[in-house]
Amino acid sequence: MGPIEREAQPGGRQALAAAQARIALALAAIAPLAAARTAAVRPRLERVLAAFAAERLAVQHFASVSGYGHGDLGRETLDRVFARVLQAEAAAVRVQFVSGTHAIAAALFGVLRPGDRLLSLTGRPYDTLEEVIGLRGRGAGSLAEFGIAYDELPLTANGLVDEQRLAEALALPTRMVLIQRSCGYSWRPSLPVALIGRLCERVKALQPGCICFVDNCYGELVEELEPTAVGADLIAGSLIKNLGGTLAPGGGYVAGTTELVEQACCRLTAPGIGSEGGSGFDLHRLLFQGLFLAPQMVAEALIGAELVARVFADLGFAVNPLPGAERSDGIQAVRLGSPEALKIVCRAFQAASPVGAYLDPVPAPMPGYASDLVMAGGTFIDGSTSEFSADAPLRQPYVLYAQGGTHHSHQAIALERALVALAEAGLVAL
Repeated sequence: MGPIEREAQPGGRQALAAAQARIALALAAIAPLAAARTAAVRPRLERVLAAFAAERLAVQHFASVSGYGHGDLGRETLDRVFARVLQAEAAAVRVQFVSGTHAIAAALFGVLRPGDRLLSLTGRPYDTLEEVIGLRGRGAGSLAEFGIAYDELPLTANGLVDEQRLAEALALPTRMVLIQRSCGYSWRPSLPVALIGRLCERVKALQPGCICFVDNCYGELVEELEPTAVGADLIAGSLIKNLGGTLAPGGGYVAGTTELVEQACCRLTAPGIGSEGGSGFDLHRLLFQGLFLAPQMVAEALIGAELVARVFADLGFAVNPLPGAERSDGIQAVRLGSPEALKIVCRAFQAASPVGAYLDPVPAPMPGYASDLVMAGGTFIDGSTSEFSADAPLRQPYVLYAQGGTHHSHQAIALERALVALAEAGLVAL
């Protein structure tokens, strides 16, 4: 039922008016933060423009070399531009990465060797990495099957990195520490870049040869600095998240020291080929243009996340981060508390999507995830979380994770529909 149809019914008309009033109040409350996010676009965009200018970006870089992709000037320029934007020594940007998880896996398998130890400093990693590490599933060629040991430093009761136990956790020789910047599907704060820098410094003091690797998904361009500017040796992420600017049709990146980036590329392609191979399939223009748009898209997503936080917090739901809190990624979590509320909100968000608005999201298995997922993702790029979407594992305490958005007006429209649907189901009082 659309807004016009609902207005014909007194109950629906009242719920719609109440929802609009709540959203208007929330928009007014977040106006100072929204202005700050908008102001932050300029320095991020200046960094992107400076990278384009330094690498002399021109239209000839939009074309790709076919076949092996040897000597592809567009790909090489794209790599150097991303390295500058990510404040790293080197970067590899490839459409051959099917996801952020794939880019992370290439980094892990490219750098780690049998007998090495991998230590997660941020507790249990995101669901899709569990099978990569070997915590779940068997027979697919996980790190565990290659003889790579894994340990994790549990988070504190408040969901923080347990810095007091860091020395204890690093008592054994450790080849790499994994730092997950985003909260993922955990109810914890995402890690500010300054904290990542402090962790890297302490790790190096305890074990100078240990590699600090950061899962940077959802965090790019949120803060002034990237992890590679504060001591991280290697980072990885997806192009259908922040840096793709909603235009990249797929792909991912790794960035860091030249040696480690090359090792990750050798895993993606083959030893001896590394970063020298791989066609861009004439998609470079979209990747360059997406990066150009990324600062604005990230700012809008952050404003939308703040709006989601404010609206649901005002209704009495637990949210993470809290309204006005520091943010290091674009994810907003809302503890809805019931599967019914979760499905209603996702259904409303899907109905407000530009693509597949007629679809009814239902919980279903998803490759790499431990639980059934319910997802609202009517995006132009399938699975893009730089566009507005929301998803949740169907497990207690039934937390919704919203992210992305090209304009916070879209989030406002989706929230309006969600609030009306929740009110009509008797789950909230507007």
